[in-house]
Amino acid sequence: MWQIEISHPGLNKYRHIRGKDKSVVEQKAAAQQAAWAQMWLIKLEKEQQSLIKQLNHEQAKLRTLEAVKAVEELKNILQHTLGVDDTIKWETLKNKKAFQKQKPELPQPQEIPQSPLQTAPQYQPKFNFLDVLIPSREDEKIKHAQELYKTDYRYWEVQKEKILKRNSKSEKEYLKQLQLWQAEEQEFLAKQKETNEAIEKRKEQYLGKDPDAIFDYCELVLSNSKYPDYFPKEFDLDYNTETKILIVEYSLPSIDVMPTVKEVKYIQSRDELAESHLPESILNKIYDSLVYQIALRTIHELYESDVVNALDSIVFNGWVESIDKATGKQVKACILSVQANRAEFSSINLANVDPKLCFKTLKGVGSSKLHSLTPIAPVLSISREDKRFVSSYEVSDKINEFSNLAAMGWEDFEHLIREVFEKEFAQHGGEVKVTQASRDGGVDAIAFDPDPIRGGKIVIQAKRYTNTVGVSAVRDLFGTVMNEGATKGILVTTADYGPDAYEFAKGKPLTLLSGSNLLHLLEKHGHKATIDIKAAKQILAETKTT
Repeated sequence: MWQIEISHPGLNKYRHIRGKDKSVVEQKAAAQQAAWAQMWLIKLEKEQQSLIKQLNHEQAKLRTLEAVKAVEELKNILQHTLGVDDTIKWETLKNKKAFQKQKPELPQPQEIPQSPLQTAPQYQPKFNFLDVLIPSREDEKIKHAQELYKTDYRYWEVQKEKILKRNSKSEKEYLKQLQLWQAEEQEFLAKQKETNEAIEKRKEQYLGKDPDAIFDYCELVLSNSKYPDYFPKEFDLDYNTETKILIVEYSLPSIDVMPTVKEVKYIQSRDELAESHLPESILNKIYDSLVYQIALRTIHELYESDVVNALDSIVFNGWVESIDKATGKQVKACILSVQANRAEFSSINLANVDPKLCFKTLKGVGSSKLHSLTPIAPVLSISREDKRFVSSYEVSDKINEFSNLAAMGWEDFEHLIREVFEKEFAQHGGEVKVTQASRDGGVDAIAFDPDPIRGGKIVIQAKRYTNTVGVSAVRDLFGTVMNEGATKGILVTTADYGPDAYEFAKGKPLTLLSGSNLLHLLEKHGHKATIDIKAAKQILAETKTT
């Protein structure tokens, strides 16, 4: 009799097959194992399908929880800030971290092995009876022992020299790395100190109610305010030191970016996740409430953080960028505006208010349906006009190839510079305005370049000089750029610049245009002129004497 025992642990199956024919028994066993393998595969597939369905159900639940959380977050935007202290903690702004780069470790010098000793046993000749009888054999062994010592000693000296060189090289490399590390540490500490001192200085300026420091402080407060990632998080501020009114132009999220998912279900028959969305009426209600909450929250954060009582009144203007469904174009509209005085606002318990009713109590202006994005006129808006700007006049048509720019009247020269740069920036939709004449080296013109990457506010200074422009003028321009909050400064002169001026401008947002650069720029826009420094000096000298 032939017999085989087979089993399948996964299916918990066992069988004992017997028979007189060995091949038949083996075939039966193989057939049974194949059948069990098929049964096992089917079972695994069913379990896998069941697991996938279970995972899909869990994923649907998770996504539903996330959707509910996202909507609840919007409903509680105002409540969230009530549990947060919005005051700027100046110490937390400072960099108190230690220098992170690891200090180089002093390498362990390689030890020099002990020098061979001539008295060591291996250098002592060993004599036998014949050596004593034959002096030459004795001398030979003595000589051999001495040579062995000398060879080993020379080898030791070579190795010693190599080790000393390696140790010296290792030490020099260590000292080099240490010096680099110390230099980097000192640079880090110097920058850290400079930053922390600037923060401390800004703190003192804020406590002293410096207008620029108050502006920066309010900007920092609003920047610290945490909102969902899809919010624009953009705003513009204007602070009036006389009235102590802060105007906030705030970019609100469009209703198009709002989360709309209400619930996610797994449809087993279609093996897919299906989303159900909030009704439009509910979404509109949530959006309106959100916008009111943002207005109240912003005002609250600014007043709560105002520890020096720099603000008597805050104007909040909420702006929305969206697509006009009628034209398909991007439009920007102010949809609500409110002015809140400190005393009135401080008396409100924001934890218990209805955002819309509170907004209306503050005499806020806005459509009854904010989601309609109906534009309104702001209660008070930021003035974009710079009072220094004056009307300009054309100069380029009056010059020709014989006109000496270096001898031109300084006011005409400034307007010429404005005109040529206006043509330059007009290619990209920019504009240039001339400031009031001061002859003090201040701002002569301001350009506004709308390019989102390289654009911004650009300060232009015109120097009708007959001598080389020194570094002081370039340094003054850089200071003006910083004070104006400009992105770049351009200095134009009829002369040239000294090497110290070019050196100072390196790595800074400054462009220095010499007389030859100016002539090239004029020619680019269809005008020719000349610059004759010697003749200009003579003309200007004669003008002074008369």
